[in-house]
Amino acid sequence: MQQREEKQLEASVESLVTRVAHLKGSLQSFIYKLENEYERLTWPSVLDNFALVSGQLNTINKLLRNEKTPSYRSQVIIPLLLSPDRDEELAKLTEQRVPVFSHEIVPDHLRTKPDPEVEEQEKHLSAEAARIGPEVAQKQIQTLNKLCSNLLEKLNNPRDDRDSETSALRQNKPSFNPADTNALVAAVGFGKGLSKCRPPGPAAPGHPGQPMMSAGPTLHQVTVAGASGHQPGMGGQVNQQQPGQPGKMPSNIKTNIKSASASMHPYNR
Repeated sequence: MQQREEKQLEASVESLVTRVAHLKGSLQSFIYKLENEYERLTWPSVLDNFALVSGQLNTINKLLRNEKTPSYRSQVIIPLLLSPDRDEELAKLTEQRVPVFSHEIVPDHLRTKPDPEVEEQEKHLSAEAARIGPEVAQKQIQTLNKLCSNLLEKLNNPRDDRDSETSALRQNKPSFNPADTNALVAAVGFGKGLSKCRPPGPAAPGHPGQPMMSAGPTLHQVTVAGASGHQPGMGGQVNQQQPGQPGKMPSNIKTNIKSASASMHPYNR
């Protein structure tokens, strides 16, 4: 009788270990996809992975609830050998997670109850839940359900809410200033408000600090002014024009410009 129970326990443990190994492989594959293939991962594929993991968990629960499965609650695990040295066989069985079976590791791996900190938090939460009356708890539940319902409505209809909010903003807040628009139209159409500054007039040669600008042929004037140091007799002849021929320079000015340009050439210096 005892041997049969031991064989039955051993078979159930082996079956449970196999199921847990399958679940572990599915979780590892799903985590790898999430970390390395998230760009190509589609939502139907994610749902398939979740369904696979959920099905394997249900299979394990059915196995534990089976009548032929012995009750694991009545089984006690006792460490027979504790050693501070590294155990290669134990490291291989635990995939290098537990290389040593010592006095420090045994209380954590053979624990059947939560950690003391977790137990204290659980007791605190249980005390708060017991202190709240049924009416207050029901009101909090209704408030939470209302918040969740509003959040689900906004998530299900984001486009409608966004369009309505956009239209409301357009109706309430104009996107332009009428005064600025009228001022811009008046400035472009009628020149209202524009500055009435005029460009500076022609500067007399020989006065430093004044820009040499005029409405005539400025290129020739700047060239002659630059060459005035080489030919001092040209300054009084630049702005002279023959009467009755606007924009046409006399022949002697053209000759002086040509000679001045030739003297400023880098190969003639």
